[in-house]
Amino acid sequence: MAADPFGRAIRDHHLGDQEVPLFDRDGDAVREHAIEDWYFGEHDDSAWRDQWLDGPLLDLGAGAGRDALYYQDRFETVAIDVSDHLVETMRDRGVNDARPVDMFSLRDHFDRDRFRSAHSIGTQVGLAGSMDGVRRFLDDLAYVTAPDAAAVLDNYVPGPNAAGDVFGYRDDPARGLAHRVYHCEYEGDVGRTLLFRVFSVDRLREATIGTPWTVVATRYGETQWRAILEKR
Repeated sequence: MAADPFGRAIRDHHLGDQEVPLFDRDGDAVREHAIEDWYFGEHDDSAWRDQWLDGPLLDLGAGAGRDALYYQDRFETVAIDVSDHLVETMRDRGVNDARPVDMFSLRDHFDRDRFRSAHSIGTQVGLAGSMDGVRRFLDDLAYVTAPDAAAVLDNYVPGPNAAGDVFGYRDDPARGLAHRVYHCEYEGDVGRTLLFRVFSVDRLREATIGTPWTVVATRYGETQWRAILEKR
């Protein structure tokens, strides 16, 4: 099994067994991963995105289950993550349906029209690696969601704010594009190098061409955007 320092550190944190930090490393640049703040807080029950979500919901890259625990009290929720450690953590925390599934292989795991909505917060869609990969992901997501489905996605805003504040950021000469590159280290385990494609909302709109998805709403923070997609 491939090393999974990211998932193992979060599981150790949940179990009270974490004795050393989880580090993200990009060459000589190092940051400590803020596990408690990023994965074990409470879902904001006034979250703007929630008005578009309904069940059955697919929570993609669900991490430690923070959002899945909130949504499953309101409608059927299936939480997936590629890390076995995180799936076990979600189950420990009370997520009813947590599965070890790669969000980029949805057709292999779910039937057509299975979900009414999909939720992916944490810039995981950037792990598609390229805009062609994003388009393929949107096609697969369309396959497993109903004709009237909605989806929420997020990413960083390419540009100077991200260049100054986002770990592992790489500029790209192409309009509306950038990259992030780094890997995780924990207790001597070194994870695979993660390549995130950073893209603007305009680039997301371009990626929806030829798919059933349309970007219907967006919100911006200082370094991130969040978008709602609906099938039209």
